[in-house]
Amino acid sequence: MIVQLRNVRVAFPAIFQPQAFGDNKPAYGAKLIVDPASPNVAAIREAIAAAAKEKWGAKADGIVKQLMEDKKSAWVEGPYKNKNGDVYDGFDGNFFLSTRSEKLRPTALDRQGQPVTEADHLIEGGCYVHASVDIYVQDSPKWGRRINAVLRGVKFYADGERFGGSSAASADEFGADDEEDFV
Repeated sequence: MIVQLRNVRVAFPAIFQPQAFGDNKPAYGAKLIVDPASPNVAAIREAIAAAAKEKWGAKADGIVKQLMEDKKSAWVEGPYKNKNGDVYDGFDGNFFLSTRSEKLRPTALDRQGQPVTEADHLIEGGCYVHASVDIYVQDSPKWGRRINAVLRGVKFYADGERFGGSSAASADEFGADDEEDFV
């Protein structure tokens, strides 16, 4: 089920290059931080319910509930924590949708809808985007049941405090060189 999310915050982006996290193969995606009071929550829940109902019929609600309890869902109604149980920056008090695809590189656009690249340093951890995601359920003998999400594309919406501290220096920071700088 394709869902359009508005004004969500990006964390751990692998938009332009696939990245490997833990033991997983390199993949594209990101964690999308969602304000629990936003309309995005209802849109995500509705997409999960529709995908589950299509796959499992009358059993869908019970299966989804169990998958959420077993942490086999890309949608988490709580903060993202590290192995020590500490909440990552930006996740406290929020929900998140974890997106991943080994094959599909998401579209990345600026506010005017023009394509951007990694070199533009526009879509980075901490910024806000509008996102197109595909939420689906899996039920396979090899991998079991899960609720998954693929990031199809992002459109830059607004700057936010960058995760990970620093950003690249701009040319303006250096000013012009004087002859005495080279003596």
